[in-house]
Amino acid sequence: MKKVLLFLVAIVVLTGCGTNMGNTPTKKVEEYLNKYQTLDNSVLDDLDTTLAADTTLTDNDREDYRDFMKKHYQDMKYEIKNETIDGDNATVEVEITVRDYSKTVSEAESYKNENQDKFTDESGASDVAKFSSYRLDELKKVTDTTTYTLTLTLTKQNDEWVLNQLSDEDLNKINGLYAG
Repeated sequence: MKKVLLFLVAIVVLTGCGTNMGNTPTKKVEEYLNKYQTLDNSVLDDLDTTLAADTTLTDNDREDYRDFMKKHYQDMKYEIKNETIDGDNATVEVEITVRDYSKTVSEAESYKNENQDKFTDESGASDVAKFSSYRLDELKKVTDTTTYTLTLTLTKQNDEWVLNQLSDEDLNKINGLYAG
């Protein structure tokens, strides 16, 4: 009889007392960030959409940028720091460590402004593709990392935790472009 009772207790514990163990705010945030690290199709589709809209990139630069960002996402590290649940609302505080591109983007822009002649075509008109190639080459050299804290919010909908839309600030942090 003891063995049967222990077996039943083990089943209840392993199944989380009938709850979905993957349906916690922390697990949902982990799933979201893991999509970046594993290069989930949804992340790559968003990246491709963003790159397709950037008319300053050549096709080769667009492909280089895609490869560059894939490596960035795979190298991202994160640690969940805190979870707070208040009814059907929750916040999860997470620290992420990513390459710090913000300084390089700013420096590239300054360099362009100080050396406009290097980023013009034969007619003297601004050549945005030249600058985009230059900026991409500079970004590829970045090895410094930075750590950001994100406070992500979730809402329970139909008994399922759903991550709310991330702010532009948080997305810039994930992409290493936050200059705050």
